[in-house]
Amino acid sequence: MVKLEEVIDEEFTRSQEGPQEGDENDWDTDSDSDAESDISSVAPDESLYERLTALQDIVPASYRRGITSSVSKASSWVKSGLLMGGKTLWVVSTSALLLGVPWALAYAEEQQQMEMEREMKMQQSANELLAPGSTTQAQARPAL
Repeated sequence: MVKLEEVIDEEFTRSQEGPQEGDENDWDTDSDSDAESDISSVAPDESLYERLTALQDIVPASYRRGITSSVSKASSWVKSGLLMGGKTLWVVSTSALLLGVPWALAYAEEQQQMEMEREMKMQQSANELLAPGSTTQAQARPAL
């Protein structure tokens, strides 16, 4: 079994140097600080919206109107920018599909035809090298 024993540090029991005049409650560090007491005084069921509406008493009406108009202008600019961007993206994508896909298919077909012509020319040149004059004789000979 383990027995725990509390050991008190000598630094905490030593008297502090400095003036001893005045009320000791002025330098009391053991009590709750002001920040902790502020946090504890807030009602736990208070929402963020309720806190923001309570700020109406602090901010003057003219500043509130300016802030409201600035936020509404910024939101309208963002909204119109997103709408315009969406429409532009739609036009570009549909144009690319309507014009680009048929062009790509036609280009691929043209490349395929050029490749077939190149193969035919290579085949003809290979036939001439293997049997010179055979193609000209076959063309000149009448069919029986």
